Amino acid sequence: VHKAFGEATAVLAGDALLTLAFKILASDETHPDPNVRLRLIERLADASGARGMVGGQMIDMLEDDSPRDLNTITRMQRMKTGALISYSVEAAGIIGGASENARQALAGFAQDLGLAYQIADDLLDATGDQAVVGKTLRSDAAAGKANFVTILGVNGARERVRLLAAQAKQHLAFFHERAHILLQSVDYVLDRTR
Repeated sequence: VHKAFGEATAVLAGDALLTLAFKILASDETHPDPNVRLRLIERLADASGARGMVGGQMIDMLEDDSPRDLNTITRMQRMKTGALISYSVEAAGIIGGASENARQALAGFAQDLGLAYQIADDLLDATGDQAVVGKTLRSDAAAGKANFVTILGVNGARERVRLLAAQAKQHLAFFHERAHILLQSVDYVLDRTR
């Protein structure tokens, strides 16, 4: 949208879609129990607001003003990308009435998967084939922007993805064979080329 219609329109479109998400969550059609709907709205507000996506984006925007280390990059990506991935998994647990232990396992899984996805994205930006990936690559390096690859190196970033993927799968052990689709999502992150 920002390429076709400009950055201001893209920001407004994002605002409109987020507002629509809250409307959908508030609807009786989402869940008959108003307490479930309130919990979904509360958690989305956390994931998308200052403690989540917006806060992570602010850290990203401040990059020029402060040096980046691994802890800062990790925190930024857990907030910016990971919070919404975590929410999507957590929301399923809330809607399904999962136990507290199950929701904790899902939250751990989602946090590790979200961070693994971001590191895999950094690896694709640094080492991918533009024709396969389908977007402009090496943009972080060209902008002098710190990310997992610039801090850990390609091999270190690959090792971090494998570690996070293993941790994500370990969280799913709680669910045994019922987690096969979620396990496949971990493999997708490990194997993605675009």
